[in-house]
Amino acid sequence: MSDLRAELTEILDEAEWEWLIPHVQRDAVILVAPELNLVDVGVAIASDNIPSVQQWIDEQLITKPTIVQVGEWNGELRQRDKRFHTLIVQPYVLVQEIVAT
Repeated sequence: MSDLRAELTEILDEAEWEWLIPHVQRDAVILVAPELNLVDVGVAIASDNIPSVQQWIDEQLITKPTIVQVGEWNGELRQRDKRFHTLIVQPYVLVQEIVAT
């Protein structure tokens, strides 16, 4: 498990919204709530930890982006400031919004 955590930590990255659009179009993006650790979620998904993943789904802490969210992000695309923390756990792309401070 620690090897998986180390591997996922190593591939943790940032992406612009524009780069994520093709993944949204193929329904592969999972939006992770900011209160969750992206690597923890990636480890749970990759290791088929169904109880944890199901709890996060039930609590709406991991979701598919809504049409409203996608519309907002597309609107912000013109500003070129919308970025996400990203983690690829095939076949999914896990993302967390980076909130500008």
